[in-house]
Amino acid sequence: MTPGRPLTVALVGNPNAGKTTLFNALAGLRQRVGNYPGVTVDIHKGTWKSRHGSYDIFDLPGTYSLAARSPDEAVAVDLLLGRTPGETPPDVILAVVDASNLERHLYLATQLCELGKPVVIALNMIDVAEKQGIRIDTARLAQELGLRVVPIQANKARGLDALADAVQAAVADAPPQPVEFPAAFQDEVKSLAGQLPGVEPFLLRRLILDVGGQTETSFVQKHGESLGSTVTAARERLLAARCPIPAVEARARFGHIRSATALAVTRPERAPLTATDRLDRILTHRVWGTLVFLLVMAAVFQSIFTAASPAMDAIKAGKDWVADQVRSAMPPGPFTSLLADGIVEGVGSVVVFLPQILILFGFLAVLEDCGYMARAAFLMDKLMSRAGLSGKSFIPMLSSVACAVPGVMATRVIEQPRDRLATILVAPLMSCSARLPVYTLLTAAFLTEGRAWWVPGLTLFSMYLIGIVLAPIVAWSLKKTLLRGPTPAFVMEMPQYQWPHPKSIILRMYDRARAFLVRAGTMILAAMVLVWALLYFPAHDANGNSFDVQIHELREKAEAATGDRKEELEKEAAQLNGVWRRQSVLGRLGRAVEPVVAPLGWDWKIGMAAIASFPAREVVVGVLGQVYNLGKNDDLAEPLGNALKSATWNDEPGGTPVFTAATALSLMVFFALCCQCVSTLAVIRRETRSWRWPIFTFTYMTALAYVGALITYQVGRRFL
Repeated sequence: MTPGRPLTVALVGNPNAGKTTLFNALAGLRQRVGNYPGVTVDIHKGTWKSRHGSYDIFDLPGTYSLAARSPDEAVAVDLLLGRTPGETPPDVILAVVDASNLERHLYLATQLCELGKPVVIALNMIDVAEKQGIRIDTARLAQELGLRVVPIQANKARGLDALADAVQAAVADAPPQPVEFPAAFQDEVKSLAGQLPGVEPFLLRRLILDVGGQTETSFVQKHGESLGSTVTAARERLLAARCPIPAVEARARFGHIRSATALAVTRPERAPLTATDRLDRILTHRVWGTLVFLLVMAAVFQSIFTAASPAMDAIKAGKDWVADQVRSAMPPGPFTSLLADGIVEGVGSVVVFLPQILILFGFLAVLEDCGYMARAAFLMDKLMSRAGLSGKSFIPMLSSVACAVPGVMATRVIEQPRDRLATILVAPLMSCSARLPVYTLLTAAFLTEGRAWWVPGLTLFSMYLIGIVLAPIVAWSLKKTLLRGPTPAFVMEMPQYQWPHPKSIILRMYDRARAFLVRAGTMILAAMVLVWALLYFPAHDANGNSFDVQIHELREKAEAATGDRKEELEKEAAQLNGVWRRQSVLGRLGRAVEPVVAPLGWDWKIGMAAIASFPAREVVVGVLGQVYNLGKNDDLAEPLGNALKSATWNDEPGGTPVFTAATALSLMVFFALCCQCVSTLAVIRRETRSWRWPIFTFTYMTALAYVGALITYQVGRRFL
């Protein structure tokens, strides 16, 4: 450790060990995502304020082993070995271990002991172990393992001071002793060390043990096929010496673990029937479990639609008030229109959906923290296997319900490249939170009034169900054509059910809200300004008169008039506004594409809104808010939903309405299936290291969206 530099601590553990919960408890809001050149996996960094001072902590991706086979595991190994660009290796490794699954989780801890760094065991979920009748003598366990062991409850922030004491003291500890392997294996490692001078002993062991893993692949690429032949010969000699690879590692490590826990851990003769066991009889049942899953998802979406309404109404009222203040305080003109219509109305019409996004992420965080997500993956395994994937692919797909970007990145836990790629290509089909504004706007406007109370929730759930149904079908097609390969086995640990930690839930909601608002203040703002400019110019009629000034004058006269004259002036302002929109740059482009989108029930305005939303799906709401702006003054402030209801083809007063229930469903289905998201395409490019796959994704999803919207409208207009 360099004097004056904060102590660096790396959190490492199996998935579901409570590692991220511990990280949130230690770092709180003092955390961020580190982005490193050449590293595609996000590493969360934070600052741990302890009584010994501040520590820099890293939350590494969850992994079952340091046998790097997936990108997640590879980035964990690289950081631990000090090979991550811009970061020094950790001073102390904090191994987070589930006390109720001690032997299984200590397997990874024994691998960490071979890195030559001090290791501290954070014995998490000690309360769960006690409820199962498991008694752990932590002092004896520490003695047997030769490591510092601290019992904690991360979800209740218990034991964190003792953990800080252990980490601080561990800096002065000698490196832990690695597990002893058979002599024949050690001889082969020494032989390899002679051929590869300067390579860490840990990597030499992994080179022999990890058949076909990333360590072997990278070494063979660097040193040539001759090294591969040397390693293969070493494995054959070990097989002849009754030390088969990779079984020799499991035997050595679990033998060491059983010896260390024999005197330190007491278990009941018969494992008690826990609440988790009783719940799993229902929640993992093929029929009842699936029914519960569907009911949970339906309840989530119904809650999104109803619970967020008061907060949304408040934001909407605030947005309209600000826009009206801008209009009343400034004379009509381009700058006033930019501020009021382009920025306040455009961005505000997207920000208004923040409460719904917070509710969605809150629900997902609760379901993940309580342990239900793993059960959902288990239930979906049979469906996934028929598509040529496994239940492990369902977790990234379910993550994409929140946002496709982390969903695509979550595929890093999938070992097989073909299965990972197939999951990447179908993950964007899952309806993300960016689609939520489109769904709720159109559902509230056209599928609520005069219909049963459950119709909005069912409509919202159906939009999400489209992706859930189509993603396996598309994955099956890919695995039968472009990405042929065997169906992978599904192996996933089922964590104990536990109460979610409120602080962890709030932190995740805060993180997503911040990301959404940053997106609204950058990409969405830029898109809104561009759309405003295309919709505002040219701003003069054939006689050189300003449309903006003429409309403003007509509205002022209407405000002062009464009766039929008031209605006549308002109608004249609306007609002039329609003429302005149609002859704008955006209007001319829209009329050119209208023949293509007309079979979907769309006019040119909807078509241009769909095209303009390419940077981010949320933009479509802001664009609709601009192109369907039927006029406002200080006393007239029609919500967007009412404006859409009033819109007619060719802006003719009293003409045929553009939007019907069938049109609304057509637009929702299009956005349920399209890939209008630059961020998603960029992360697919980053994960696959090729432009081929993001182009393929955009093309097939756009075609699928068009066909889906066409069928929806043509069928829907006959029945709705």
